Amino acid sequence: MHPPQARNVFVGAAPTFNLSDPYPTMSAFNEETVLSVHHWTEGLFSFTTTRDPSLRFSNGHFTMIGLRVNHKPLLRAYSIVSANYEEHLEFLSIKVENGPLTSKLQHIKVGDSIVVGRKPTGTLLIDYLLPAKRLYMFASGTGLAPFLSVIRDPETYEKFEEVILVHSVREVAELAYHDYLTQELPQHEFLGEMVTKQLRYYPTVTREQYKQMGRITTLIENEKLFKDLALPALDRLQDRIMICGSPGLLRDLKTMLEQRGFNEGNTTKPGDYVIERAFVEQ
Repeated sequence: MHPPQARNVFVGAAPTFNLSDPYPTMSAFNEETVLSVHHWTEGLFSFTTTRDPSLRFSNGHFTMIGLRVNHKPLLRAYSIVSANYEEHLEFLSIKVENGPLTSKLQHIKVGDSIVVGRKPTGTLLIDYLLPAKRLYMFASGTGLAPFLSVIRDPETYEKFEEVILVHSVREVAELAYHDYLTQELPQHEFLGEMVTKQLRYYPTVTREQYKQMGRITTLIENEKLFKDLALPALDRLQDRIMICGSPGLLRDLKTMLEQRGFNEGNTTKPGDYVIERAFVEQ
């Protein structure tokens, strides 16, 4: 059996948003309805919404989402957790007590309305990476979101022999989707065989005792990551990398990779690694 057809793959040149403008015109947005809300911790939640049939995106894209506040849309960039062939949309969010958006967004309930941008974009696409044997996805916190979409794309497993998802959080409870990744996804009707054979999931915690501990940069430097997975150290000829997370993680990993000879890819020229820079405290 084949996986569901990706009927809403993004086509054409990637559009751009003015991320400094939290109140753009509404013509570029759809109104969607909240279908479910899941609170992982006091500071982390996810939710699903309806999806307009016209919305097109590639796995790994982000879009602008938000709420109407005083009759204006208050918006921020969010990666899309759901795969591009799914009928709903899913998002993962932190809760910032005084955040302009998340202080309100965290209280949404089933049936509420959400504003969703019609033109997803971003750099975390496998199309922006050169061919290689392995794909590493390095995420901290909610930076996991786009990779949940990428690992449910059959083309990911066609392009790379091994797919390694590394997720770093402070506390064990923040390992969102852990059970889904370890129990449900390997049993997926269409993707299960590929996931079981090719996907390696490596969760790591920095502030609590756990089976794997340490920051991603430390685990790369001391090579514990590679020893635990029985893989060779990073090699530009064999490995491709996607990065999404805190500004510190992006900065430090970019430096480490460039010291190892990796070249950054973008929407116009594929490379050895790609970074998503669109996100800030919300």
